[in-house]
Amino acid sequence: MSAPPSAPGPHAALNPPSPWVARFAPLVPAGGVVLDLACGSGRHLRHFLARNHPVVGTDRDLRGVADLAGTPGVELVEADLEAGEPVPLLTTRRYSGIVVTNYLHRPLFPALLDALEPGGVLIYETFALGNARFGRPSSPSFLLRSGELLEVAKDRLQVVAYEHGEVASPKAAVMQRICAVNDRAPGAGLDGDPEPRPLPAA
Repeated sequence: MSAPPSAPGPHAALNPPSPWVARFAPLVPAGGVVLDLACGSGRHLRHFLARNHPVVGTDRDLRGVADLAGTPGVELVEADLEAGEPVPLLTTRRYSGIVVTNYLHRPLFPALLDALEPGGVLIYETFALGNARFGRPSSPSFLLRSGELLEVAKDRLQVVAYEHGEVASPKAAVMQRICAVNDRAPGAGLDGDPEPRPLPAA
């Protein structure tokens, strides 16, 4: 028997959502579909499911979210995001929210932006240059350059919040984070700015 959409999975207590994701989750339009790219153990799938969002999780290995298979409101798609081929989840569908944490594959940036529906929210958080002194990842291929997420969003999204620096929790690391809204929102003013939204409490 499938669990109800609001029921937390067994991984929920062990893998709480990123505070950055939890902070800006309320900006995602109510009831909109949320894509968790490289979803891992599904901590953010579970968080948005508990907020009554239909969710789509994709990864090349779905064992971390196997307990969610068959849950109403959950779609799980096994895919190699780095195979060099178009990812149908990004090229044929649109989302109210896209979440990416602890994952970087730069060729996906354009498709991520294109997959955001008007008013949709991108919440992205991963490691940045300088992290090598704390351990892995240490290769520049997997570390964001200074201001890189701002460049990705430039001229396409309205940046709500951005951070780059050292963090102590859940482990010492150098992180870069952004929350940005697709400013092609219905009802936007003539200057292209979306209607103001209240900023979630820190």
